Amino acid sequence: MTVFDFEGAVARARDHAPFLALLLDREPVLAGQLAAGVLDIHATSATPDMPVARQLRLDRRALALTVGIGDLAGALDLTGVTHALTDFADRALDRAIRAAIEERTPGAEPRGFVAIALGKQGSRELNYSSDIDPILLFDPRTLPHRPREEPEEAAVRIAKRVVELLQARDGDGYVLRVDLRLRPSPEVTPIALPVEGAISYYESQALTWERAAFIRSRAAAGDLALGRYFLDAIRPFVWRRGLDFGAIGEIRDLSRRIRDHYASGQGFGPGYDLKRGRGGIREAEFFAQIHQMIHGGRDPALRAPATRDALAALAAAGWIEADQAAALTRSYTLLRTIEHRVQMIDDRQTHTLPTGEALDRVARLHGLAAGEDLLALLREPVETAGRIYDALDEGRPGGLPHEAHALSAGLTDAGFADGEGAAARIAGWRAGRYPALRSPAARAALEAVLPVLMPALAGAPDSAAALLRLDRLLERLSSAINILRLLEARPGLASLLATILSHAAPLADALAVRPELIDWLIDASAFEPLGSVDELAIELRGDDAGDYQALLDHVRRLVGEKRFALGSQVVAGVSDPLDAAAGYARLAEAAIAVLAAATVAEFARSHGRVPGSELVVLAFGRAGGGALTHASDLDLVYLFTGDFAGESDGAKPLGATLYYNRLAQRITAALSVPTAAGPLYPVDTRLRPSGTQGPLVVSLDSFARYQREEAWTWEHMALARARPVFGSPSARAAAAAVIADVLGGARPDRDLAREAATMRAEMARHKPPTGPLDAKLLPGGLVDLEFTVHLAQLCHRTGFDPNLSRAIAALAEEGLLPPGLGAAHDLLTRLLVTLRLVAPDAAVPPPATQALIARALGLADWAAVLAALAATRQEVEAAWNGMTGAGDG
Repeated sequence: MTVFDFEGAVARARDHAPFLALLLDREPVLAGQLAAGVLDIHATSATPDMPVARQLRLDRRALALTVGIGDLAGALDLTGVTHALTDFADRALDRAIRAAIEERTPGAEPRGFVAIALGKQGSRELNYSSDIDPILLFDPRTLPHRPREEPEEAAVRIAKRVVELLQARDGDGYVLRVDLRLRPSPEVTPIALPVEGAISYYESQALTWERAAFIRSRAAAGDLALGRYFLDAIRPFVWRRGLDFGAIGEIRDLSRRIRDHYASGQGFGPGYDLKRGRGGIREAEFFAQIHQMIHGGRDPALRAPATRDALAALAAAGWIEADQAAALTRSYTLLRTIEHRVQMIDDRQTHTLPTGEALDRVARLHGLAAGEDLLALLREPVETAGRIYDALDEGRPGGLPHEAHALSAGLTDAGFADGEGAAARIAGWRAGRYPALRSPAARAALEAVLPVLMPALAGAPDSAAALLRLDRLLERLSSAINILRLLEARPGLASLLATILSHAAPLADALAVRPELIDWLIDASAFEPLGSVDELAIELRGDDAGDYQALLDHVRRLVGEKRFALGSQVVAGVSDPLDAAAGYARLAEAAIAVLAAATVAEFARSHGRVPGSELVVLAFGRAGGGALTHASDLDLVYLFTGDFAGESDGAKPLGATLYYNRLAQRITAALSVPTAAGPLYPVDTRLRPSGTQGPLVVSLDSFARYQREEAWTWEHMALARARPVFGSPSARAAAAAVIADVLGGARPDRDLAREAATMRAEMARHKPPTGPLDAKLLPGGLVDLEFTVHLAQLCHRTGFDPNLSRAIAALAEEGLLPPGLGAAHDLLTRLLVTLRLVAPDAAVPPPATQALIARALGLADWAAVLAALAATRQEVEAAWNGMTGAGDG
């Protein structure tokens, strides 16, 4: 008879797992039973007379303690742990659905509403701190609903109540975290979907990762008959009889992207990501799912939802080696067990081995002496699993065929809609159609690069357009040999070029006009962060020979190169879009400084200067906040110091107001009018006093008076991100002092919340979102976030900083904004910066571009992007409604 060490488990829990120690104190009766070796996974301190929500929270608390101690004592193996956790999740979800229906329609039969469990709940493999990922479906014909209430409305309200019952926290903790983002198109669909609509989606539109998700699916709670009907209907979508190697490639690519996204957790050691690291939990899951997707359509025996069951079935059928199945099963079991140890310490949904003393704590909780012993236990299984998964990768592709039919067929298979046309274009390159490709060395280099470039171009949203862009580039090059050899030697650079041509239309168009920009990618500095404003200004001035037109061209060329480099960094995934946004802003500020100074000097040659007076340029909006995108315009306001009645002292004297208005017009032209070297920035000056009805430039005194006495609330909100970017230190300080004085309270008292809400509603009517991914204009997007921040600043007269990140942090520290708005700002800004490059219309892009966006945002896949965007928008909307009272009542 096996003897389990419950006393030792309790002692280790008290010493090394603060969460379990807390539960032992809060559940003394249960703690005593466990110490005595009595294991009852249904034990609870809840009573039937309690509200359902409290019963469930107490049930979860008791289960967490019971399973945790049973696991540590060895009385529950991994299967026992995961089944207990999953069965509780099923029961809790079912009770929540029944309670939600009963509350709304007392006595009604709980029919017509079902939760389809996906992921680890679907396979009965939930971990210690898992959230659940159900899809909620309803049948409009049978769902109970109130009189004069549409079933769709009832379903959403039931779903919201279910989530509330499970997720709400109080002194007893919570029941389950619920993530509804695996439903179809979660950014635009309600949280509960009609069953027939869901079936239609999965039959016609679903993506490869969604197929993989349904390998682990089952009807878990609610109307199980309805759930089985849905799963039976979509079974042909999940289990296709034909081998789908394109889909398999997408799953492999997903794994590679996960490795890229979580690079810090790939290397084995302290900080290793047990779930996403090389050889980790997810690679065992993907290994099984890849083979299931290939063979499960023809062999139902392979459709096991649980990973270890799937590995065993695949080995029994001969599709994988028995030793592979055994090694992956051993690794998976051990990693899941240690994952539970990491999670039970603080009840956190984490998968990463800690470092230092915290790693020792995990090891001791597992019964080992120190962290190094835990690493020794894990190392070999992890490395073996990583090698097994790596063997799935077929490696670098070979050369492209020369025979016309074979080449055309291969390109068609790769994804070109017009494989024959693509083959004809390649044949022209091979024949030396363009001068840059006429030498044998150039054509040899081309052959080496084509296997990298063509598959990447085939995956473009518009492969024909991407190929045409490459053709134009080759046509314009004076010599291709060095570039092609470089691309051959650095496949990563070839992939980057293909990615730009395929996905980043603004960058590709710039290359078509200026093919020499590709030289900038060869320069190692292209992937380094841009320097400070002062450093950039020195570079933009060049040799400062005094030729104004030459300076304009020089600035345009250099700014174009650096903007191209910043965009390429984002597309390549080597730069955080937030860092790129700051780089774009520093570059623009340097350009303003250099061109404004040169224009002032050029203007003074004819008209002199106004004694005791000078020009000041204020940047507003994203320029003021130091976070531009590739497509941003510059919101500028021009002011001048001194007496507006003054006059310039040049050969052609002008009164101060006329002088500065003409000067500002020339600066605007220098910044915005295209020359042979290309354009710079669109300039928007409508934020000046009185807008387009007022003069282009006013005196600082007039500006101050207007802001203090006449400006509208929206102008004061805009002022919160204003800062001087040109002028002497004293003039900048004077302008900054006016801004601070007005923001600090030197302005009329107004009903700020009401005016801000009215203004935002009016803006929404006149300027709707351009697409479903418009991170700026969607409800809960950046505009709502900016309004929320500026309203908080103006109402409380604190937290002023043109930089929104710093402003949010300051306001959150004072308790005036939710702390999560900082992360919301970062995600929305990253998305905006990236979309301006790869999806300027804010429409949902094709899967290949979706992957690029996900990588730029540091997320695993497109589903995670949509989920994060939905959650972020919800958080921003809640903050905005809280500021304006829109959510009251």
